[in-house]
Amino acid sequence: MGPTADGSPLASDPLASGPLASGPLAIVTGGSSGIGLAAALELGRKGCRVALLARDPARLAAAEARLAGEGLNVIARPLDVRDQTATEVAVADLIARAGPPLWVVTAAGIVEPGFFLQQDAARMEEQVATNLLGTFHVVRAAAPAMAAEGRGHVVLVSSGAGLFGVAGYSGYCASKFAVRGLGEVLRIELAQAGVQVTVAVPPDTDTPQLAYEAPRRPAAIAAFAGAGRPLSAEAVARHMIRSAERGRFLSAPGWRLGAIARLQSLMSHRLASMQMRLLRREMKS
Repeated sequence: MGPTADGSPLASDPLASGPLASGPLAIVTGGSSGIGLAAALELGRKGCRVALLARDPARLAAAEARLAGEGLNVIARPLDVRDQTATEVAVADLIARAGPPLWVVTAAGIVEPGFFLQQDAARMEEQVATNLLGTFHVVRAAAPAMAAEGRGHVVLVSSGAGLFGVAGYSGYCASKFAVRGLGEVLRIELAQAGVQVTVAVPPDTDTPQLAYEAPRRPAAIAAFAGAGRPLSAEAVARHMIRSAERGRFLSAPGWRLGAIARLQSLMSHRLASMQMRLLRREMKS
């Protein structure tokens, strides 16, 4: 069904013997469940050839079967995005067989609630490695081909916890703030090459990650952290794909996060526009 854990293809991998079928390539990390799977379905229904990248082989196989069951063009590849070399190999192979991606959606992520002074450092480091470095590895592997092609959408899945701090989520907030910060820079730099960047900052979403996280929230903050009814993964995915298609930088579904995101983005947009003008002026000189 895909390559080995180090990213090398198996003999049965369709990519090992030739290109994928027609249609623009969409690479989705964390594509075996939750927002990633919902985004993969959305893009597959839009005619994309969807490459699902995720760690869990069993979930990945189930996700692949679901897309294939709808008649969508899908290839699943087991991958740990924390592994830079394996990520580079996997993405390079996809691009060699299918061409530069039109879409890259980085939905791979983990959360481990716990107060800063109490949580084991390894738990915090794991969140940064997966949420931030995993995002960086994938985009860094795919963006050069997209820039050379002069088109494409990069969608980074951050979180509402990437807009403001939440007690008991120091590792998660730090990593998701950083994803948003990476997106702020990429939208300026990649705009020069015609590549659009969108950062999704969803609230609680009905996913396996939320099912894992919710009972582990510190009791003192649970009422705040769990305020509001979770959105469906499908609603979040539709919103972020639509936002990207409309050229919006932030995808913040729901009126609460939408209001916070708009307030935070006003100055950010002005600063980004100033830098884009400077870069364009430099390119013309």
